[in-house]
Amino acid sequence: MASLGAMASATNCVPHSSSFCSKISPFSNNRRNPGVKVTCKAKNGDRRPETTSKNGENSPGILDRRDVLLGLGGLYSTSLAANPMALAKPALPDFKDCVDATQPNDTPINCCPPAAARIEDYVPSATTVRTRMAAQSATVDSDYYKKYSAAIQKMRNLSPADPRNFRQQANVHCAYCDGGYTLQGNPKLLYEIHGSWLFFPWHRWYVYFFEKICQNLIDDDTFTLPFWNWDAPGGMQIPPMYNSIVTSPLYNCLRNPDHLPPSVINLEWSDGDVTVDPEVQIKYNLAIMYTQMITQSKTQADFFGSPYRAGDDISTLNGAGQIEQTPHNHVHSWTGTVVDLSNPVDMGALYSAARDPIFFAHHANVDRMWTIWLNQLKGTNFTDSDWLNAYFIFYNEQAKPVRVKIQDCLDTTKLGYTYEDVPIPWLDVSAKPKPRAKAKTLPSAPDPAQVFPTTLDKPINVIVKRPKKSGSGSSEEILVIEGIEYDKGNHVKFNVYINEDDVNACHPDNTEFLGSFSSLPHGHRMNVKTNKRFRISEVLQELGAQDYDKVLVTLVPKSTPVKINGVKIEFDS
Repeated sequence: MASLGAMASATNCVPHSSSFCSKISPFSNNRRNPGVKVTCKAKNGDRRPETTSKNGENSPGILDRRDVLLGLGGLYSTSLAANPMALAKPALPDFKDCVDATQPNDTPINCCPPAAARIEDYVPSATTVRTRMAAQSATVDSDYYKKYSAAIQKMRNLSPADPRNFRQQANVHCAYCDGGYTLQGNPKLLYEIHGSWLFFPWHRWYVYFFEKICQNLIDDDTFTLPFWNWDAPGGMQIPPMYNSIVTSPLYNCLRNPDHLPPSVINLEWSDGDVTVDPEVQIKYNLAIMYTQMITQSKTQADFFGSPYRAGDDISTLNGAGQIEQTPHNHVHSWTGTVVDLSNPVDMGALYSAARDPIFFAHHANVDRMWTIWLNQLKGTNFTDSDWLNAYFIFYNEQAKPVRVKIQDCLDTTKLGYTYEDVPIPWLDVSAKPKPRAKAKTLPSAPDPAQVFPTTLDKPINVIVKRPKKSGSGSSEEILVIEGIEYDKGNHVKFNVYINEDDVNACHPDNTEFLGSFSSLPHGHRMNVKTNKRFRISEVLQELGAQDYDKVLVTLVPKSTPVKINGVKIEFDS
């Protein structure tokens, strides 16, 4: 494997600062804002009047203890201090303090933001709706590119203590995703915005405030971030504006040098995958989008991920929604550099992903999938109060902390944006069964009870019995991969096939390929135990296997081995 330095040279990398494209090390700014003196002994009334420094900047004095927010997040009031569960059941991060996160190689990293006080509730009420445009439509000589570049450069030039600084903004993702906070009311549990129903709304708010900061820095409230349209053929490469000029603030040298344009993205990418003809890869990608957005996203839990409430251990939930795993995770891992599987960087790992400006275009398109699922596919949002009332805190364009709830981000027009109306070709492209000369005869394979639990370090075949329906219900059958155990710090992926005796000849545009389980590297290594569910009633119908009493299930490892505790089929409740 090439060294990081060799990869940087190969891509003609020009770092934007000493922290980019050099030896990977923790961000070295102070955890606390040097302009604020915080003391655990502060008493009410100890606040000094604000003073003005020689350069004209306001310098706050000692903060009342009850007003102090140690870390980016929510309001820690005296009532919460007395009863941290006073806000009922939403899963909330504990904002009393922010601790070091960890990189996938176990190195501590300080992602904590400056201290802040007087958090205000924020409810958007835009009067003008702007259109986010597809990134591939912008040229590097356009006025739009010049505005976007100027905004990012200004963000990079801000003081490291300014929460709007580009690296500080990247650290927001790191703190929320890599163990910077614990779960409010239970300090033994880490808080996490991946792997549950928080994934879509948290990232919507994150991109929203990043966009507002860009608008503020270039004094243009008409500016909108672009979306990387990786779900359609015209956008299935890294957009030119992010890659054409190595001195541009939009460029990042820590992208996989093998995947630079004209490489077509692989939305089911695994390290070691063989590159195929671009037109074939486009065909695979469209089938993947249909499978993930339509076949496998029938319910709210399918699409958004499992509920996450106060007291829940994120490492034992049913986990991420379909879109978070595929294509979201695979766009990250395909784009980022992997020095080795234990140390991916920038887009390849959550702690560093937002250091690459393309992260925000990627997540704008993830956010766009939410709007497509609601509008074109007639999905619905959760109405559960524990989802609607969950909140986060971000710094706004004035560098002030604001508290935002999920219920206030559900209408993008109130946030002031919509998406360019571009073709969605995958709406009409479904996976098809492999051509066969005759009806499929299942090969012999053991029962799951004879195989599991086991480590998935080589392909495994099992014959799984289908349950018998009782009553007149028409519930859909779900294939459940039970008790998937792995180290959260590793990149994890395995593929799942049904009624396929030659997985090497099966591709993402074949019905026999159900999809994959994947997890990007997180900090604070811990053992995770979760399940993966696939809807198979429609699949079995397409395969002509609706009358079979058993099916063949094949699991194929594509990364670090994981432990599997069982495989079964059950009816969806």
